[in-house]
Amino acid sequence: MSASTTASQAGAAITELLEREGPRLYGLARRMCSNQQDAEDLVQVTFLNAYKAWDQLAAAADPRPWLYTIARHACQRMRRRRAGEPARVESFDELLPEPSDAVPELPSHVSGPYSDRLRAEAREIVDRALAALPDAFRLPLVLADIAELDTATIAGVLALKEATVKTRVHRARMKLRAALAEGLPARAAEGDPSARQVCLDLLHAKLEALDRRQEFSYSDAALCDRCLTMFATLDLARSACAAAVNESVPAGLWQRVLASSRP
Repeated sequence: MSASTTASQAGAAITELLEREGPRLYGLARRMCSNQQDAEDLVQVTFLNAYKAWDQLAAAADPRPWLYTIARHACQRMRRRRAGEPARVESFDELLPEPSDAVPELPSHVSGPYSDRLRAEAREIVDRALAALPDAFRLPLVLADIAELDTATIAGVLALKEATVKTRVHRARMKLRAALAEGLPARAAEGDPSARQVCLDLLHAKLEALDRRQEFSYSDAALCDRCLTMFATLDLARSACAAAVNESVPAGLWQRVLASSRP
């Protein structure tokens, strides 16, 4: 096979990968980089490096882990300072709302323009909270909720143990939830709170369901108001992250990526 034929096949493969994963990768880059130009550069560098290593792509059963591993390395090289290990990881008990805390007013509980405004406000809060997370928490979360990789695949991409990935994703989700609870309009909680251990057990079950991208089935009557709003804010944060794949890609970015992947 001639070099020109191989290069042509590589270009076609990268074009297909760009169509499939480009929006997710751009959404990830927007949340990992400090400015728009860096995000666009990260996307372009990732696909350029993928093109150069096309033989590995051709041999991969699933190109997605391979692509995001390239993106992770590119992101680390681009950043001036690499965030180290978290100095301290809070326990789940510390991240639970207190019985005296107010609960957030959620878009699902209201309708009309006010609901739309709350959803837009929630997305802004989530983006700010994501930007404030240390890289050690932020990257596993965006790989889970924007790139939609499972825990085992994220562990391979980041060269971490699965248990470490799960811990960091869960803490990051709780951080975003707390940011929503603090940033959205609040109301007084209704009824009496459940026992704290019950809330904690339910929270673990909810987070495991989010990991599996499954519905968490429960009876509203069995949950206190704080648990209901806690789960709703977790879902709202997750949907705000997932909406990243629907963002408008800057004009010309795909053309620049494709131009760098042509023989």
